[in-house]
Amino acid sequence: MIAANDPELKSWVEVPSASDFPIQNLPFGIFRPVGKTPRVGVAIGHYVLDLHELSKRSFLDRLGFPRACYGSRHLNPLLQVAGKAGMRQLRQRLSDLLNANNDELSSDHSAVAAALYPTEHVDLLMPVRVRDYTDFYASEQHAFNVGSMFRDPDNALLPNWKRLPVGYHGRASSIVVSGVPVRRPNGQSKPPQAEEPVFGPTRRLDFELEMAFVTFQGKAMGESIGIDEADDYIFGLCLFNDWSARDIQAWEYVPLGPFLGKNFGSSISPWIVTLDALEPFRVPSPQQDPEVLPYLQQSGPGHYDIDLDVFIDTGDGHENAVCRSNLKHLYWSMRQQLAHHTVGGCNINVGDMMASGTISATEASGYGSMLELSWNGSKPLTMQDGSERCFIEDGDTVIMRGAGERDGVRVGFGEVRTLVVGNDA
Repeated sequence: MIAANDPELKSWVEVPSASDFPIQNLPFGIFRPVGKTPRVGVAIGHYVLDLHELSKRSFLDRLGFPRACYGSRHLNPLLQVAGKAGMRQLRQRLSDLLNANNDELSSDHSAVAAALYPTEHVDLLMPVRVRDYTDFYASEQHAFNVGSMFRDPDNALLPNWKRLPVGYHGRASSIVVSGVPVRRPNGQSKPPQAEEPVFGPTRRLDFELEMAFVTFQGKAMGESIGIDEADDYIFGLCLFNDWSARDIQAWEYVPLGPFLGKNFGSSISPWIVTLDALEPFRVPSPQQDPEVLPYLQQSGPGHYDIDLDVFIDTGDGHENAVCRSNLKHLYWSMRQQLAHHTVGGCNINVGDMMASGTISATEASGYGSMLELSWNGSKPLTMQDGSERCFIEDGDTVIMRGAGERDGVRVGFGEVRTLVVGNDA
């Protein structure tokens, strides 16, 4: 058996050199073949491997998971049964079956024909049923930028920001998968010179470049997850676009924080890349000053070197690159976020989603939202078609992509692509 992350590993499935999904990745998701029911799959090159079909043909029997888990509408039942150790064994088994030096599956032509689908021939669905969603505020540069805009650079970060991972509980029901349009929301806002608030569609629709992690089943209510065991409760990551209506948010957020300005939609990529697949991309976490309290102190590399890109298609088919950031720019790690989330006894359920907050690099080209890129609308971005953008317009499609590369191996997340439609659509 060859380790699933071995950079020398090759698959008998053709994988283009620039693919996000080599055999070293094998992200999990839910897909629906034409005329069939949803089921669990993994991405390999330009194909989706059908685990439901493999289980029916006994290729996965040695793992001992109920076959019904592979035919589920969401990954939750499989994650519940398998846990961290079981999902690691499943990924390793799939790696063995796809290994170019193993013909156990490749020699069974009927099984290959039944279980391997070109990605363009299937529908990619929501990978997990998200019961609870939390959004953090973990990028120091983003927090500094916002604080500088609306307070002053000398008082950009509030006193608690470097003491704990700031976050809020969001709305899980409006998280949708890539390809599902997002409708411009209505709400109250108060223009700067107006004496009274007005009602109508947001005029400051914005993306937020984020990543989110998905959890295994946590501990019982009243118990906490220690920082040294946090990785055992994290299944994997996906790209996350946390849409924001900046004008609605500005009017409503005092005193209790985001509400209508955030709850109308968030978009995720369809594949969950496991923490195991991301192991080669671990990097040291930033030095935290002041020193954090003991329950937030972590050992070893806690961050990941994953390049992140944002593009806007204004409707002419051209992708305008507007942002290049990296997951390593977060101040607070996922471990710290999960440890803080549970330190008061909050119970975590399988399939819960926790987003990073906007991920902004230190240079202006890496700011992770239009609010920052246009500096609150004062510096418009020029698109290839000659139009300008301070915020997102109806008919725009926002595309986010992310990948890490090391030792000649690229492990990526695919993309989250979302069209914005108006209220009259």
